Amino acid sequence: MNARNDTTARGSVKGGYLHWQHLQAELLCLDLLIRREVRRWVLAGQDPNDDYRGLYVTQTEAEQLLDRPFGVSWGQMITLPPAEEDAFDQALAQARQQAAECAEQMASQGQTSRLLQLATAFDLDRTALDILLLCLAPALDTKYERLYGYLQDNVMRRRPTVRLVLDLLGEPGMAQVTQIVHLAHDAPLFRHRLLDYITEAPPNNMHWINQTLQIDEGVVAWLLGHYQPHPELQGHVALTTPASSDLDRLLAGNATGEQIEQTQDLLRACRTLSDAPLLAFWGMDQVAQQAAARCLVAEINQPLLVVQLDRVIGERCLPHQAVQLALRDARLTGAVVLLAGWDVCLDEDKRVAPEVLTALCNHPGLVIMTGQKQWQPGAISRQRTIFEQAFDLPGYAQRLALWRHFVDSSAARPDPGEKLARDVNMANEAFAALAGQFGLTSGQIRDAVAAACDLATQQQRLLQADDLFVMARAYSNPRLSMLAHKVTPRYAWDDIVLPVDERAKLSELVATVRQRYKVLETWGVGQKLATSSGVMVLFAGPPGTGKTMAAEVVASELKLDLYKIDLSSIVSKYIGETEKNLERIFTEASNSNSILFFDEADAIFGKRAEVKDAHDRYANIEVSYLLQRMEIYDGITILATNLRANLDDAFARRFYRTVEFPFPKREDRVRIWQTLFPPEVKQAPDLDFDLLARRFELAGGNIRNIIYSAAFMAANDEDEMVTMAHLLHGARREMQKMGRLVNQEDFAAVNLQSKQMNGKTNTKG
Repeated sequence: MNARNDTTARGSVKGGYLHWQHLQAELLCLDLLIRREVRRWVLAGQDPNDDYRGLYVTQTEAEQLLDRPFGVSWGQMITLPPAEEDAFDQALAQARQQAAECAEQMASQGQTSRLLQLATAFDLDRTALDILLLCLAPALDTKYERLYGYLQDNVMRRRPTVRLVLDLLGEPGMAQVTQIVHLAHDAPLFRHRLLDYITEAPPNNMHWINQTLQIDEGVVAWLLGHYQPHPELQGHVALTTPASSDLDRLLAGNATGEQIEQTQDLLRACRTLSDAPLLAFWGMDQVAQQAAARCLVAEINQPLLVVQLDRVIGERCLPHQAVQLALRDARLTGAVVLLAGWDVCLDEDKRVAPEVLTALCNHPGLVIMTGQKQWQPGAISRQRTIFEQAFDLPGYAQRLALWRHFVDSSAARPDPGEKLARDVNMANEAFAALAGQFGLTSGQIRDAVAAACDLATQQQRLLQADDLFVMARAYSNPRLSMLAHKVTPRYAWDDIVLPVDERAKLSELVATVRQRYKVLETWGVGQKLATSSGVMVLFAGPPGTGKTMAAEVVASELKLDLYKIDLSSIVSKYIGETEKNLERIFTEASNSNSILFFDEADAIFGKRAEVKDAHDRYANIEVSYLLQRMEIYDGITILATNLRANLDDAFARRFYRTVEFPFPKREDRVRIWQTLFPPEVKQAPDLDFDLLARRFELAGGNIRNIIYSAAFMAANDEDEMVTMAHLLHGARREMQKMGRLVNQEDFAAVNLQSKQMNGKTNTKG
């Protein structure tokens, strides 16, 4: 240990000794009060050596009880000799003086006794402090248990009761009424849960005067030198001394650095923490909220007590009880309290119960509340200011910085010295894509990087950009899969056949999604020119022309999840249900960083009709609602339709692009045949894709079905090779399925192939 640490350690030990010395001096005062009361009991004829005293009542004792005045104990019936009474008074004064001198010695060293800190924090006067010491003593020395049993005339009662407090600290008779104010339920000792009333089981009764007083174990632990939360908070509390860090400042930037600096200036301007406002942090980014709290608390050099209310509050602990305990421990430790999971204290109207808000406003220290919902204080008259800060998703620049920070600082990679990619430009592109395409919170970015590092380490290789994209998708909202069908992209750019201009529109769509946050936020384009960061595109064309394939290509290129909306689960015959179903989808999709794909979109995005009855009116309301909902949606939406003319005209201006999927021409059909045919499947030399494209005017979806059917027929042959006959047979079945006329000349080869197959079957038979 170096010299500085050694000095600090000795100072800590010495400080702890002085705390204990002051506590012992105060307990010596309690000993003198008990000693005087025991002496009175002895003089009253109560034998302290009778182990069964309190378990029986003699006739003589019953007569003595009848003669005893109201509100007077056995000991208070006796007046000590003047000399003996004076000796007790002098000893008690000396003990009080010794405790005061110990407190002064600590003050000269810049310290305050924990007992006096507690008295100051909870506004305890001398009597209240003596009551606390009376309840504390049995937790430190078991001798007090037997003494309390003796003085309460019941060896089974080993904890102090209201009766014992009145006997030891109060005057006889009706004068004891003056002490009752310290034992009321709203007195500081009980309002702050320093002491609790315990109702004893029979034969003891439940009358107030016989109720047992019990000190909280957390108070005992703190007086002995360490923090121990109440059992109801156990495991959900953390007491730390925050230090300002670059990461916390980066995370706290979610509320903008200017807002954090304003709050710091506000706290510095406050004369005391009791003048400081209550800070209400709300929004999606919980990690950023706590980082901002650490930055603020580090500025004022206070400990931080973090209480997870959402894990504490339940059937056994109500909101006002949990908040009360948290505020008590904050006073006890001199810490700023952070009430995390604050939403659990809100009702359906996003309001707080009056007793909870009253407790917050009466707390003398700074209180920070963090949650997802913005809430409205009310129901009480208050002087305390409540200052709000929103922590929504971090902006593009901050997300970019967070991705870089967590990747660079991660020690889970096989070689921490390696970068994300060997080429610096590639690394920059990957980070920019992650920041631009995934609207994640600070915590989600942190967790996604850690999970990506786990994946790379498990496979014993360096971290790759694909790992980050995979985990970014995984840490997006997963509940959308309960409302829509997740499509796994199978196609790339080389698989899709489109006219040059329409293919260029798809490339522009990809570029827009990648750069939208940079343009809208960093360049400021979104301030006036865009109502949201959403991108809505229309894919229009006949069936089978590649609309779904194009959606998969876009999702694959952007490395985003693609969800296909099942219209059967959305459209409802009941009024208002369609809107509710769509609202659920848009709400979940808002945090999913996914692409929504509405196939056959004209079914729900159709034109508004002339109102002739109530059904028309509600149908028009559905379309109007969709127009408004799509306007504020920040995600990527692709609408596909076979009948573009059926869509409502109001959607046209909301589309970023309209991509036309025309029926393929001959040269396009050749490319489709060539592209869709799997290279792993054996091909006969006689395959003529040009002939197929010329003879059969089919869309890509039909060509796919033909190849699919031909492959199964080829698998049933001995040579397992796809021939022209297989493809012609598949084409015939596809055209029959479509209800189109079949030209027998085109399928002459099919009959020949069928005869050959039948001949082989008969020979085998």
